[in-house]
Amino acid sequence: METVYNDVKRPSEAVIEEFREVLREYSPSCLVTDAQGRMGAIGGLLPVKPSQKIAGPALTVNLSIDNLVDCMPLLAKAQPGDVIVVACHETTRTAMWGGLMSTLSLKAGIAGGIVDGAIRDVDEIRDLEFPVWYRSTVPRPSPSAEHNRTEPVQFNVPVVIDGQIIAPGDIVVADENGIAVVSADAADDVLEGTRRQIAKERLIREKINSGATLQQLLTEFGHL
Repeated sequence: METVYNDVKRPSEAVIEEFREVLREYSPSCLVTDAQGRMGAIGGLLPVKPSQKIAGPALTVNLSIDNLVDCMPLLAKAQPGDVIVVACHETTRTAMWGGLMSTLSLKAGIAGGIVDGAIRDVDEIRDLEFPVWYRSTVPRPSPSAEHNRTEPVQFNVPVVIDGQIIAPGDIVVADENGIAVVSADAADDVLEGTRRQIAKERLIREKINSGATLQQLLTEFGHL
């Protein structure tokens, strides 16, 4: 049975766009994690193309660990700019994302996909330049609607990846370092903290290039 969580809280479009501006910086996922006091970090998933960076509100999909099924029909529920987060509970025997899913997502304006499991068609996804993060690869596809296998799927419910809860509408920032998750309730404060972190790191780089020693930097900033 498809389960839909209707009470989705999303940050304002202005705040979402400001998080996208952070992608211009080095290691945006690290900046956001630092701004949250080391909280909200997800590791262990790899990008198809390391140079890619994404930020956007999460559209979450939770699949049964014992019955992974095709979640492609849920693309119709996505909004442009969403990041589709598929919780497969680290199960890697079935690919839950591939080239066709990436093509459809690209046409729909989806920002990217995060799959806590396996994907396939990596060469096609790379050529499409559609951003996808994944745990593993495997050629085996998911059961499709043709096989009468489209349930159970939970859509827009809180999911857990690498011990981190991701609620629908949370901001997701991903790059080659990993993934940072920002709750919709805290987005304004974390954005402000991220701006401070950017300014701090720029200042530290300037001081290093001007000849500051490690001890001087530690004395001024406490820790780097």
